[in-house]
Amino acid sequence: MPSIAGCSSSIMAVKSDEISRSNGETTPQKRRLRSNADLVMHESPISSPLKRKSPRRCVDSSPNTPTNGIEKLEKKCKSPVKKKLSKVFGEKPNWNPKDVKQVSAVKELLHVSTAPSSAVCREDEQKRVFDFCKACIEQEKAGSLYVCGCPGTGKSLSMEKVKQCLVDWAKEAGFQPPDVLTMNCSSLTKTSEIFNKVMEKNQPGKKVNGSTSPLKHLQNLYSQQPKSLGSKMMLIIADELDYLITKDCAVLYDLFMLTTFPFSRCILIGVANAIDLADRFLPRLKSLNCKPMVITFRAYSKDQILRILQERLMAVPHTVFHPQALELCARKVAAASGDMRKALCVCRSAIEILEAELRESTSILTSDKELSQQKTAPTCIITIENDIVRIDHMAVALSKAFRSPTVDTIQSLPQHQQMILCAAVKFFRGGKKDTTVGEVCFLYLK
Repeated sequence: MPSIAGCSSSIMAVKSDEISRSNGETTPQKRRLRSNADLVMHESPISSPLKRKSPRRCVDSSPNTPTNGIEKLEKKCKSPVKKKLSKVFGEKPNWNPKDVKQVSAVKELLHVSTAPSSAVCREDEQKRVFDFCKACIEQEKAGSLYVCGCPGTGKSLSMEKVKQCLVDWAKEAGFQPPDVLTMNCSSLTKTSEIFNKVMEKNQPGKKVNGSTSPLKHLQNLYSQQPKSLGSKMMLIIADELDYLITKDCAVLYDLFMLTTFPFSRCILIGVANAIDLADRFLPRLKSLNCKPMVITFRAYSKDQILRILQERLMAVPHTVFHPQALELCARKVAAASGDMRKALCVCRSAIEILEAELRESTSILTSDKELSQQKTAPTCIITIENDIVRIDHMAVALSKAFRSPTVDTIQSLPQHQQMILCAAVKFFRGGKKDTTVGEVCFLYLK
């Protein structure tokens, strides 16, 4: 019994000694921070090894947990999309919307007529068109292609990029670059004028006799074997092709038939909005196995619209839009039509709304000098927040862009005419299909 008591007393003494050491200034080696481990190793050449912690304890946060491991884990878990957005919008300083040069530069970048350096989100469609034209040049064979899609889906822009890439490829591959004829059919005075342009590009300077039409001359030319070997191919890009539709569709049919002649050198690309144009207006081409290949450009999605807007704004050295404002614009436009031109117009309208708001705020501040002197700090904060286009600006611009013309007409009516419309609507909601002017007048007076 005395031995047991002595052992227990010695154990209690050791424990009390450890507690006093832990509460004092000295710290055991196993409780030293990981960041101080190198210093300890340098101070004492012989040191006790650090106790290894489990992975679960390393991940869990605690007051004694070192921050280096958590920071590394957060860096690995960061989303690449958020990282990209932070690079685009976080590193740039806010712009000055009162600077006329900055505002005009941003508006010019967001204008529909400003062509971007690259047509993003249309790589697959461009590749299909390029491969088709490339095969025609390699085989020296004519062909026709029909590109369709909703307005504002990048059809014309993609054709310009394909045209440039095709000419560059032909020079590098050792082929003769094709003669390129690009035209907008809406600018033609007559539908048959398109054959004049094709003939002028094919044989510049040559005049046609009055008895022979340009179409007949082209048909004769492509029916005979060319005198010179290795003549150039000809790329014809006809935009707004639906303007060539007539009652008998003769011009449209003859244009596509130029690619079916035995010695034709034409690569025809027709661009229009109607998806079933070839089936409705050119049924004879299908019977002759000459139906053009069809490539459809689908409407832009929310992610695609957001990416295109970000690509355009990358050229601006300042932050113009709040990221959530751009996302709101992309979501609304993608849900409505997917028209990229509409999204650009909405962004320009949001900038104009911000300009009007700043003009109004500056006029109020200058008129009330005492308020501006007493609250100088809040005024600075408001100015900083108003430097960029916010969600409320974008929401107003979207409501203006997608507002119904019928609602605008009703709102522009005088008050009594609006009351008559309300009386008529209330009357017909009861289930009646017709009424008289007297009954509507009675409800209006009531």
